[in-house]
Amino acid sequence: MGNNGSTPDLSSRLMRMVIVGHVDHGKSTLVGRLLSDTGSLPEGKLEFVQDICDQQGKTFEFAFLLDALQEEQEQGITIDTSQIFFHTPKRKYVIIDAPGHKEFLKNMVTGAADAEAALLLIDAKEGVQEQSRRHGYILKLLGLTQVAVVINKMDLVGYDETIYSKIKKEYSNFLKSLGVEAKEFIPVSAKLGTNIAELKDEIPWYKGPTVLNMLDQFEKKPRPDHLPFRFPVQDVYKFDERRIIAGRVESGKLKVGDRIIFSPSNKQAVVKTIEAWSVNEQPVSATSSESIGFTLDEQIFVERGNVCTLREELPIVSTTFDANVFWMGQHKLEKGRKFIIKLNTQEVECEVQEFKKAIDASTLETLSNQDYIAKNDVAELTLKTRSPVAFDLFGSIATTGRFVLVDQYDVCGGGIITTYTPTTKEDKLRDEVRTRDFNWIKSDIKPEERAYRNGHRPVLILITGDPGSGKGPLARTLEQNLFENNFQSYLLDRRNVNLGVSADLKQPKSTMEEESARRLGEVAKLFLDAGHVVISTSNAFHREDQEDLKLLSNPYQVIEIQISSKTIGEPDIFLSLDEAENVKEASTKIQNFLKEKKILTGHNYSI
Repeated sequence: MGNNGSTPDLSSRLMRMVIVGHVDHGKSTLVGRLLSDTGSLPEGKLEFVQDICDQQGKTFEFAFLLDALQEEQEQGITIDTSQIFFHTPKRKYVIIDAPGHKEFLKNMVTGAADAEAALLLIDAKEGVQEQSRRHGYILKLLGLTQVAVVINKMDLVGYDETIYSKIKKEYSNFLKSLGVEAKEFIPVSAKLGTNIAELKDEIPWYKGPTVLNMLDQFEKKPRPDHLPFRFPVQDVYKFDERRIIAGRVESGKLKVGDRIIFSPSNKQAVVKTIEAWSVNEQPVSATSSESIGFTLDEQIFVERGNVCTLREELPIVSTTFDANVFWMGQHKLEKGRKFIIKLNTQEVECEVQEFKKAIDASTLETLSNQDYIAKNDVAELTLKTRSPVAFDLFGSIATTGRFVLVDQYDVCGGGIITTYTPTTKEDKLRDEVRTRDFNWIKSDIKPEERAYRNGHRPVLILITGDPGSGKGPLARTLEQNLFENNFQSYLLDRRNVNLGVSADLKQPKSTMEEESARRLGEVAKLFLDAGHVVISTSNAFHREDQEDLKLLSNPYQVIEIQISSKTIGEPDIFLSLDEAENVKEASTKIQNFLKEKKILTGHNYSI
């Protein structure tokens, strides 16, 4: 299928695909043959490589074509051997070349190669290998359902139909157990060109499509414009007087005037402009797969890792979720060991909270009574992240539902998020807070205006410690000192909340304490929204209660001041019992800390 000099414009129908297979099963030869048989090689390249082989006394191999292209790439010639392009009369293709598990998973998960179809290569002489099964599992893991199996090197087994049928039956059953059905099993000899572009007489018993015919039968995935809008923030650029939030639209649509939410921070604003590169006129809308930037109608702090969505189409935000993971690390994946999860542009420390099932990826057998997995195994598990992350279930939006795991800069695993159930108190509270914040009736007075008038930013100061540690006297002194310096301070004592807002609680003690802490947080949020420095004390707060207060107070800051004989956790300020006795010095220490953190800014400070 040579190039007759006129190549149709097929750019709009380009299809991304991957070719995976065991080492030495003939992947490079197949790729070289596809390039040659479709006339997709640079002019004279085939003859050039053939001449080199003749001069060196070598037998020409189509795999040598990729080596030659790689050499040209190293010399600065514009040929990308990690993304190999070829075309048929129907459309253009790009092969995402990803040697090995790690590169394949890393590319697929990060979206660098959002493949739509796959050719899975098996050596007819060697048959189905463990690696073949693992590759099948990875395809399933990544949601690639358009798969054709190429049984290569049929010439080495005398084009034996029995061998073909055996491999087809064995591997077809394996794929079906994964929920994957191969479109076709194609017997070929990539070296000799059998059944690549044309059916050959050597295999008269095969009546199916050639490899190229099969590729043309694959359906191109529609752009995910119909899905909810997802925009992982790649970076924030300061340009001229603008702050441009840059990234790639993974799904959905965005237009100027849309109100958007950034998760997990819950900050929101309206899109003022959409910025694009190398265009004569800036667009007013953007759709999936487009790399863009945009500006907002107000200056809010946004950072890499946030996921931007429309208000009506929020992602899930949590610290826990269930996932299927394919493990490639040299060390075992086990509970308690820390890793970095890369989920879109988010990078957060995580660990396995619970193993639900460990699986041998090559046999799909459950590894009984095992709370770890070794290299090349699979697990159904619950992951817990150190801080909240934004995501979707893989079955809903694939690009925001898959991830990789990194151990000391090395990709050691990949997976998909399968389920999420807000069973923990933290998850339920976080959902309540999001609903509250998105429906909050905001004042026309902006927080920065209040901060300018008050001379300080709103903050919740939580003084914790054992009974008799001096929390109460310090809290009253701090409130008085702040008031004398013209700051808007208020002592919000939990007992007062219990006597008033929580007076109706008649529940069991444990539940009542939990609800009382929640109500205290909601009252504190009102004072924070009004711009106050809120001071509260407790010897009853558990660590969980403190985390709940931080969640309820978001996006306002919570400062913990701990009075104790020894530190528990990581308080912002630690005061020994002796230090707490001198309330004036302790109050001064706290105020100096607030100034250092630019919470107390002074009344001449301009934000």
